[in-house]
Amino acid sequence: MEELGSWKRTCYCTEVGKQDLGKEVYLMGWVNSYRDHGGVIFIDLRDRTGLIQVVFNPVFAGTAHDKANMLRNEWVIAVQGEVRARPQDMINTKLPTGGIEVWVKELRILNRSLAVPFAIEDEIKINEELRLTYRYLDLRRPEMQKKIITRHRVVKLIRDYFDQHGFYEIETPFLTKSTPEGARDYLVPSRLNPGKFYALPQSPQLFKQLLMVAGYDRYFQVVRCMRDEDLRADRQPEFTQLDVEMSFPRPEDIYELMEEMLAKVWKEIMGLEIPRPFPKMTWDEAMDKYGCDRPDTRYGLLLKNLSDIFPNTEYRFFKQAISEGGIIKGLNAPGCASWSRKDTDDLTYALKAYGAKGLTVIRYQEEGLAGPVAKYLNADEQKLMIERLDAKVGDVMMLMGDKVSVTNEAMNQLRQMIAKKMKLVPENKFNFLWVTDFPLVEWSETDKRWKSTHHPFTSPRPEDLEKLESEPGSVKAVAYDVVLNGVEIGGGSIRIHRPEIQERVFHMLGISDEEAKIKFGFLLDAFRFGAPPHGGIALGIDRLMQILAGGNSIRDCIAFPKTQAGSDLMVNAPNEVSEDQLKELHLKIIKEDLS
Repeated sequence: MEELGSWKRTCYCTEVGKQDLGKEVYLMGWVNSYRDHGGVIFIDLRDRTGLIQVVFNPVFAGTAHDKANMLRNEWVIAVQGEVRARPQDMINTKLPTGGIEVWVKELRILNRSLAVPFAIEDEIKINEELRLTYRYLDLRRPEMQKKIITRHRVVKLIRDYFDQHGFYEIETPFLTKSTPEGARDYLVPSRLNPGKFYALPQSPQLFKQLLMVAGYDRYFQVVRCMRDEDLRADRQPEFTQLDVEMSFPRPEDIYELMEEMLAKVWKEIMGLEIPRPFPKMTWDEAMDKYGCDRPDTRYGLLLKNLSDIFPNTEYRFFKQAISEGGIIKGLNAPGCASWSRKDTDDLTYALKAYGAKGLTVIRYQEEGLAGPVAKYLNADEQKLMIERLDAKVGDVMMLMGDKVSVTNEAMNQLRQMIAKKMKLVPENKFNFLWVTDFPLVEWSETDKRWKSTHHPFTSPRPEDLEKLESEPGSVKAVAYDVVLNGVEIGGGSIRIHRPEIQERVFHMLGISDEEAKIKFGFLLDAFRFGAPPHGGIALGIDRLMQILAGGNSIRDCIAFPKTQAGSDLMVNAPNEVSEDQLKELHLKIIKEDLS
């Protein structure tokens, strides 16, 4: 193997152009492909910018040609050569450098490579476990490099934007206190404090509120956060978020700030103008029309509540749902009466994963309504149902009656399945939306107590304060989520800044004064020293990048992600540690008896 010696790269591969014809260049990178055409060797040299063809002509290259015979894919090389125009019939219009090539005078082989387990190219099917095991190879692929470099550009845009708007980026601790109110914490044992633990931050929430108390007025941070929760395609144990907090804001100030920032990202990265202001929808309206609080508004298929149509129905499933406090919802699939029984059965089966017991399918045909349930509905019920769903001959009406939560989630999923089946989801359309006025709390059947919908520091609407103790379920929060194409990409709220209101919320959540002092005493104390009104938002960088990149998983937008089991296949983490390490940390592994 050789060393670079005095050689210095003059430019990256795709920076070479017709302006360089006749010039000498030094290029460095990986062998992407090797071709021997009658003694003349052609190499596609690759670096992070792309490919350029380098030519080893036996007459021109001399001993470099002899060395080139040794080259194989993914070997690391450096070449010195002259930029020439390709012959007219050899121009590759698919490459930025397709009109030129570099005739090599000298070659240095810097490192060899084993045969790679998969080709370093796009549009090939690679098992994801294999990709993650050899992530350093996967990241060489042009598609992956484009995503990671685009992520850098997006984060730089965000940092520059907030700097220009008077925000300071201030780092907050990674080793902090466990306050288990949301997802599980990742705990870190303290060697110097036996039996005590740090927690890795799920968010910088408390610290950014303290920065407002400290008078910094406008804070942001692009920050890593950790949550020990079950994983899926849009969730990782460690993730990156844009964290923002302001003093003396109205919700409208935060809307305007974030809309301008997102519009700037879309303009700079995608070349698209995003209409502003973003539309707004209350949580109640979103749940009513879409069955979820992150609606995809790129297509119709709106849900309609039909409970009032069937108060005395003979259909026992609807009657049971209403008697048990549930609801009946339906949607109309226009022009789908020709769908087969298998088509609708497949939808029904898929909905079982969301707790649905069944799906009522009624076809609107020339001769009337068809389907097993139609005969149980009287003329008035049929007429009102058709009018409410705006159904016409040739349509299919799909209804479900169950608990409110089950019906909403299942019908939300049904709406998405039908839209995909009918090809109603447009490409390259980005519908941003603010969802507002969330419930402050939700009832946990498991714990038999109220839990915060967002977090316990979210401010109730001032007009709802009088209901905090008497009707907590009806109290709305000054909270807002920004949704894009059916994905919640960020959420925030105006925070509680008065200690007496924070204490009332803690009591309503079943947190005693003693428990509040242990967990959040430092925050309550800070509020007593002149805390300004403040609020903010956090935006998920990984989810944002997934949408910008058009991928199916946030893993493709993260350099070194974990699997859905939370493991890193490349470095084999998590792993066991030595007894000495455990002893230093005052820990002992208790093995579960599986017998």
